[in-house]
Amino acid sequence: MIHMTGLQIFTLFHVALSLIGIATGFLVLLGFLGSSLNRTLNLVFLTTTALTSITGFFFPFHGVTPGIVVGAISLVLFIPAILAYQKGWMKTYIATASILQFFNVLVLIVQSFQKIPPLHQFAPTGKEPIVAILQLTVLLLIAALAVISIRRQRLA
Repeated sequence: MIHMTGLQIFTLFHVALSLIGIATGFLVLLGFLGSSLNRTLNLVFLTTTALTSITGFFFPFHGVTPGIVVGAISLVLFIPAILAYQKGWMKTYIATASILQFFNVLVLIVQSFQKIPPLHQFAPTGKEPIVAILQLTVLLLIAALAVISIRRQRLA
């Protein structure tokens, strides 16, 4: 039988929320390309992304980290994202949801290189070029999806 501590269980819950948020976030971004807004996917994305940011603040505090800063910015960004979602301001919602998704994936990249041994060997400090290259690639991909989606909104 596997015995897990409360912190390990909480960590699994936090990671599960994060992965669900990331998966649904990409589905939401792809939906933007088709000018569709699947309410269920968007609500799951927003909820799990918010809960990921919130639960991140419940881990033992060892000083301000990039993860804490990203979590705080994400929580602030939820205000215009949710308002835009509720009011149907699609361009604003696309932009804010895309930034939230980028932050989700940004943290995934950093955490993956820190916690997954086969990846950790390629970036033991997290400051190696491979980490920055992946982050830049994700930024460009998500930004391109957002720009295309926003431009299509003008045509709709």
